[in-house]
Amino acid sequence: MRGCISSIQPNRLFWGVTENPDITPETPHRKSSLRSFLRWFLVGVALLWSVAVLILVAARWIDPPTTAVHMERRLQAWIQHKPYYDRYEFVPLSQVARDFQHAVIAAEDVRFYQHHGFDWHAMQIAAEDNMEGGRIRGGSTLTQQLVKNLFFGTGRSILRKGAEFTLVPVAELALGKRRILELYLNVVEWGPGVYGAESACRSYYQTSALGIDREQAARLAAILPLPLKRRPDHMNRYSGLIQERMSQMGW
Repeated sequence: MRGCISSIQPNRLFWGVTENPDITPETPHRKSSLRSFLRWFLVGVALLWSVAVLILVAARWIDPPTTAVHMERRLQAWIQHKPYYDRYEFVPLSQVARDFQHAVIAAEDVRFYQHHGFDWHAMQIAAEDNMEGGRIRGGSTLTQQLVKNLFFGTGRSILRKGAEFTLVPVAELALGKRRILELYLNVVEWGPGVYGAESACRSYYQTSALGIDREQAARLAAILPLPLKRRPDHMNRYSGLIQERMSQMGW
């Protein structure tokens, strides 16, 4: 009888540890579920990317009614229970003064007409300045900023950068430089609830984007890096540098 009892006891592997025959090894079902999740996740990412590509292609002819930044600001105001009023008026590039166009390019992307979406030289300079402990600065081009405004808002993450990296060449190919500049000037944030060149000129100088002068254009371009904190009338030094840069570029 003792022999029969001992024959059904768990097998002893070593002192104090026994093998439990009731515990079954991990079944392939869990691994299959993980693979299925990853597969559907990648399919979802691919679908979202495809939708973004279609939006960029359509944006060659259709003016965007809103952007991710617009929606983000509206959501922030709703969460904080604050009133929100946005001014957003899309105008063709021909209705934006040349000095205004040039001021924005001089301030944000001096090699706009030379690069194909990424300014590797500006990125290298920005990285070196940041590593040396200088002022934190970015090397984003107008195309990168446009893609970020349209799809990703103001947040920063590795995933966002990766997605942006894949969409920037699509924007360059589908839109072209003139349309990229037109879209950027019309959707970029220029203050609390102020979007686009026309709204910025109306809000700060009570004039149109076509009627703005050179100095005013430089002051508005100077607030683009921090549009919620800067004011054009405080940008004396930086707007002067922008005008000098415009002159150096033959504008």
